[in-house]
Amino acid sequence: MRRFYPDTLRNFGMGKRSLEERVQEEAKCLAEEFQKKEGVPFDPTFLLSLAVSNITCSIFFNERFDYEDEEFLSMLALIKESFRIVTSPWAQIFALAPRLFMYLPGSHHTVFKNFDKVNEFVMKKIRMHEATLDENCPRDYIDCFLIKMREEKDNLNTEFNFNNLLVNVMNLFFAGTETSGTTLRYALLILLKYPDVRKQIQEEIDHVIGQSRCPSVEDRIKMPYTDAVIHEIQRFADIVPLGLARSTSQDTTFRGYHIPKGTTVFPMLTTALKDEKYFKNPQTFDPKHFLDDKGNLKKIDAFIPFSLGKRNCLGESLARMEIFLFLTYILQMFDLKCNMVPEEIDISPVPNSGSFTARPYMISMSQR
Repeated sequence: MRRFYPDTLRNFGMGKRSLEERVQEEAKCLAEEFQKKEGVPFDPTFLLSLAVSNITCSIFFNERFDYEDEEFLSMLALIKESFRIVTSPWAQIFALAPRLFMYLPGSHHTVFKNFDKVNEFVMKKIRMHEATLDENCPRDYIDCFLIKMREEKDNLNTEFNFNNLLVNVMNLFFAGTETSGTTLRYALLILLKYPDVRKQIQEEIDHVIGQSRCPSVEDRIKMPYTDAVIHEIQRFADIVPLGLARSTSQDTTFRGYHIPKGTTVFPMLTTALKDEKYFKNPQTFDPKHFLDDKGNLKKIDAFIPFSLGKRNCLGESLARMEIFLFLTYILQMFDLKCNMVPEEIDISPVPNSGSFTARPYMISMSQR
């Protein structure tokens, strides 16, 4: 299953121009929505989620949704509510004894209901794909999976079945929507806090890209300061501090502790991202963490927001593309403003949360 996803995305332009063009087109749609709110303070959270989610929809469903589409808005609301619950302290307690808590009241039952509704949405899309499938012209990830199912229909041990298709689409859709959207939301807040950083990015955009074309992935290598700022945003935001559950593949001794094979472990990504051995001021936002003396981007081994190893984030390449293209296009088109002075803006995460989430804020934009 893990190999199939990146192979399929490569066929549909993972890291190539076709997928890049989808992100660029969505960035323009997002900018149009921002223009409608020009000069009026608003919360950018939902619009950012809609834009990122549409990229995921184009990969899985071969379609993008209008920002006013009621079904799309309803589904996004369910995903956001579920994400809020599963990253809460209550969800961590539930994870310790799920069989016990299944019989007790709590917000975890809301998550199950939400997942059922999103399941219905995804399954409806799968059935529509099945009815219109052309094996000679696959349109998206679902088509490719359905074709693989037909190829392996006589294999009794195949992993390519409806259940795995549904679960994979759900997992990847959920993760792809919330992580990049949350990072972009945090990025805008940080740039409101540090107008000098924002100004320097815009100067680099003007010098490398100008105003006559949309940013491209190829521009990133020519924009070391912008790249360093994005790295530092991801390091500082640290949106998945606990990492995702893993299982030890063999008996392991780590720092004097014996960990048996099959033990569930959580890699604490935050201990690397906030390690003072690698970052001079780990609790402070500072793009210089990723710049050498000549102003070039500096590679740091402790920068692992997507985890590392064979089980690192499947969507890393897509997420990096989305964050760069969306953020640079927004700063190319708009000046950012806030009703608070920078000194009053609090960029510390929402307290008592299982994930690091930016505090609520209002932003206003004016066209450059």
